[in-house]
Amino acid sequence: MYAQLLSFIALQLAVVWRIYQYVAGVPIETMMWNGYAYQNGITGLELVAVVVGAGMHQGLGIMFGHELSHTKGIGFLISRMMMSLSGAAAFCYAHVYNHHLELGRAWLGPEGNKMMEDTDPATAPRGRSLYKHWVISTIGQSYFGYRTEQRRLKRMGKSFFSFSNRWIRGYLMSIPTVALFAGVGYLAGGQDGALLSLACMLLIWVISTFELEALNYMEHYGLIRVKDQPIEYRHSWDNDNAFTSWAFIEIGRQADHHDRGETHFWELTSVGQPSSPAGAPNARIGYYTEFVLALIPPLWHAVYKKKLAIWDRDFASPEERKIAKEINRKVGYEVNPESISGQRLEVSYAL
Repeated sequence: MYAQLLSFIALQLAVVWRIYQYVAGVPIETMMWNGYAYQNGITGLELVAVVVGAGMHQGLGIMFGHELSHTKGIGFLISRMMMSLSGAAAFCYAHVYNHHLELGRAWLGPEGNKMMEDTDPATAPRGRSLYKHWVISTIGQSYFGYRTEQRRLKRMGKSFFSFSNRWIRGYLMSIPTVALFAGVGYLAGGQDGALLSLACMLLIWVISTFELEALNYMEHYGLIRVKDQPIEYRHSWDNDNAFTSWAFIEIGRQADHHDRGETHFWELTSVGQPSSPAGAPNARIGYYTEFVLALIPPLWHAVYKKKLAIWDRDFASPEERKIAKEINRKVGYEVNPESISGQRLEVSYAL
C-alpha cells in the first residue's frame, strides 16, 4: 500500500516527460535502450491516451489511499499525500470524521438535509446521477474540512490562515504537482506549454476523483438513516462479488468496513444475511458492471429503484420506510417490491 505513493510519483514524472516531448516537438522515432526498442516523441492522440490512462490508474490507486486514511501516523500522512497528488486533498479528514459518522444522511438531497456537519455529502440520495454526485460530494467534503478547521482553530485561538489549518495544508500538498506540470510545460513551450500541461494535470485529477466518487456513489446510493440513529449494516451496499473483491481490495465489503473502520481490508467479511435486517443488502452485480450502469443514469435508476424497493421492505426501519416513501414519490421511485422477480436483495433478479 505504501509503495502506491511511489507509483503515483513515477507515473506523474512519466506523464510530464511525455508532455515535454509533445510540446517541444521531439521527432517521433524508434530508439534503442539496453537492447529494448522504445518510441521517442509522441502524437497528440497518444498524449490523450497517456493522460486518460494515468487518471484511471490514479483513480484505482486511490483505494490504497482510502485504506491508509484509517491508520495513524506515517500511514495517514502517506494517504494525504496520495490524495493530494490526485486532486482529492480534502478526502482523508472528511472521509474519517464525516462520512464514517454521518453516512445515510445525504447532503442537499430530497430528504431536505442542509449543508450541516450531521449530513454526509458522500452519500448519494435517490434520484441523483453520478455526475451530479461527483460535483456535490467533492465540494461537500471540502466544505466540511473548511468548516471543521474554522471551528477548531477558533477554539484554539489561532488564525484560520495558519499552518495549523489541516484543510489548507492538504491543498498545499498539491503544490509540488502543480509546479511540476506547469514548470515542465513552460520549459517546453512557454506560457502555452504550461497551460497545456496544467490542462493535462486537471484531466488526470478529474478522472481520478470521478472514480473515487463513483465508489462512494455505488456504496451507499439511496440508503437512508434517521438522524441520531446508529449506523448499522443495512446502511451500506455490500457487493460480495469475487472479481470486485479482488480488483477493489475487498472494498465491496462496506458494511463490515463501516462497522470496523480500522480493520485491514484482508480481514473484512461479508455480513449479508438473507431477509434479515441485521445483515447488509448485497448488490451482487459487481462494481465494474455498476459503474457502466451509473454512467448511463436512466439504466442506473431503472435497476436501483427495484433494489431500493426491496431494501425499503426488508431492511428499512419503520421511520426509514416512512422517509423513503415520501422520497420515492418525489423522484419517481414508486415500485411494488412484490412485482420484482427475485424476492431478496441477496438473490439476483432480472433488470
